[in-house]
Parts: sequence; C-alpha cells; structure tokens
Amino acid sequence: MQISSRFTMAIHMFACMDHFKDEKVTSEFMAGSIGTNPVIIRKLLQQLKQAGLVEVSRGIKGVRPAKDLKGITFLDIYKAVECNPEESLFHFHEKPCEACPVGSHVHVVLDQKLDRIQNAMEKEMASITLDQVMDDFKYWIDKDSV
Repeated sequence: MQISSRFTMAIHMFACMDHFKDEKVTSEFMAGSIGTNPVIIRKLLQQLKQAGLVEVSRGIKGVRPAKDLKGITFLDIYKAVECNPEESLFHFHEKPCEACPVGSHVHVVLDQKLDRIQNAMEKEMASITLDQVMDDFKYWIDKDSV
C-alpha cells in the first residue's frame, strides 16, 4: 500500500504558501521548491481549489490557503488529492472466483477489517492540522538559519 506523492506535494505546497505568504506564490515557484513540473502543481491546485482548501488568483495574490491552517487537516488534503469520496483505501481485485471457497468468502473475511484500518488512518489524519506542521517547518527553518 502506498499513497502517491500527490499528498506530500500538496502539504509541501501549503508550506510554501505559509512560509512565503508575503510574496506571490505561483505554481512555477512551488514546482521549483518541490522539484516537479508546474503542470502537476496546477492539477493539484485545481483539486485543492475544488475542495475549498486554496484560492487561486492571477496577478498579485497568487495562491493562498482558503481558510486558516488550523482548519485544514491531513485528511482534508488526502481526500482532495488522493481519492474520490466513494473510494476506499483498499481496492479489491474485481472478480474473485465465486466457485472457489477462498474467493467466495474473501470479502466477508476482509471487508470489516480493512474498514477498521482505513477508519483508524483517517482518524489519525484528521487529528493533524496544517498549523501544527507549519510550526515544525518554522522550527527547522529557524534552526538552520542560526
């Protein structure tokens, strides 16, 4: 199981927005910090905007969080960039063999357990806000500037 890099890139983007809030933050600027193509950043910005997490404006403002960082959790970002609301973390193979004693019972045996795992992960992600993460960035950035 692996969550794609879209999730960590989105957090990196918020860190750029916060650290450079007095400057114009653009997709090109964030792509340079992240080390990726600006097209990828623009796609992530579209997803984050659709979720109500960022404001994107051309001109002087650039990209900004749409609300206070205390109100944005890892779960909000995960849901915005990693999955559709109908999707679950674990994806089952499409057609287990109903004639097989294992295949015909795989969902009965695993579904509830996998739901518990996903719920635990989502609960933990919901407990981490971006302002907590930005405090950590500030600590490390300040420590390196000494």
